[in-house]
Amino acid sequence: QVQLVESGGGTVQPGGSLRLSCAASGRTFRSYTMGWFRQAPGKEREFLAALTWSDDSVAYGDSVEGRFTISRDNGENAVYLQMNGLKPEDTAVYYCGADRRPVQSMGVTDRWGNYGMTYWGKGTLVTVSS
Repeated sequence: QVQLVESGGGTVQPGGSLRLSCAASGRTFRSYTMGWFRQAPGKEREFLAALTWSDDSVAYGDSVEGRFTISRDNGENAVYLQMNGLKPEDTAVYYCGADRRPVQSMGVTDRWGNYGMTYWGKGTLVTVSS
């Protein structure tokens, strides 16, 4: 069974940090690009960051570049999102996704606004509040 399982969410004060994890299992993901997305209440899903397993290609969404860092552990089949300088507007459910496309295309949606990942995790909630 193919699974992407996110963890590491929680409640943090503004300015704080969290590290999210995405554990991939059930198939070989080496040919897939991995991405992090989020969806705040009442808003559309937003692309945050992406990387490949095989090289150093990464991409970031405009709203988080410089604050969030994506990384991977090939041995653990895991992808991480280090989030620093968190703001209340970062409150959202954070999702891990995987698809066979170039890393630069992970933030591209179709005409209906969908990112069209082949695989999605169920998400982990991040709340930034004092």
